[in-house]
Amino acid sequence: MKNRIKSEDAEREAVLEAAKLMLVAARTAPKTGGIDDVLTLIVYGEEKDAIAEKMEEIAEERGIENFKRDARNVRDSNAVVLIGVKGNKTCKLNCGACGYKTCKEFEEAQKIKGEDYVGPTCIFKAIDLGIALGSAVKTASCLNVDNRIMYRVGTAALMLNLLPEATLAIGIPIAAKGKNIYFDRFK
Repeated sequence: MKNRIKSEDAEREAVLEAAKLMLVAARTAPKTGGIDDVLTLIVYGEEKDAIAEKMEEIAEERGIENFKRDARNVRDSNAVVLIGVKGNKTCKLNCGACGYKTCKEFEEAQKIKGEDYVGPTCIFKAIDLGIALGSAVKTASCLNVDNRIMYRVGTAALMLNLLPEATLAIGIPIAAKGKNIYFDRFK
């Protein structure tokens, strides 16, 4: 009897374990006022491929080739980490960055679905999303897992209702390959 783990199997499982640690990093990242409105999810297999398909549809509808390019990256990835935020909530700071004088005005304002996201968005929730993303990709980097933050992945994920409470979402495809497929995109 041989006790062996094939490289492909070990790498695939390691990437999924890294994805779980990325979610922990996003969850424990600092949040404004200690209020956690960050949402996370790991997708792989058929659901990951569904994101790529949606991105290809968006590319055709909008005539934006970069959706197709990024869809190839998603297909070639082991998994995708999704991080979103409930940007329609406030921190009660009345800063005005959302375009309203007070948080109460912001809360009462009609939220409008744009092409990709719902707005307006509380700037502090957007900052919380950025910090969570940074913490997640730092974790992937420390674990030597290739990754790239991609707006277009989050757009497709929201259209597929993968993070139903999120008003903003970003995707982070992750992989263990012989070269970084996200930055070296030449074949």
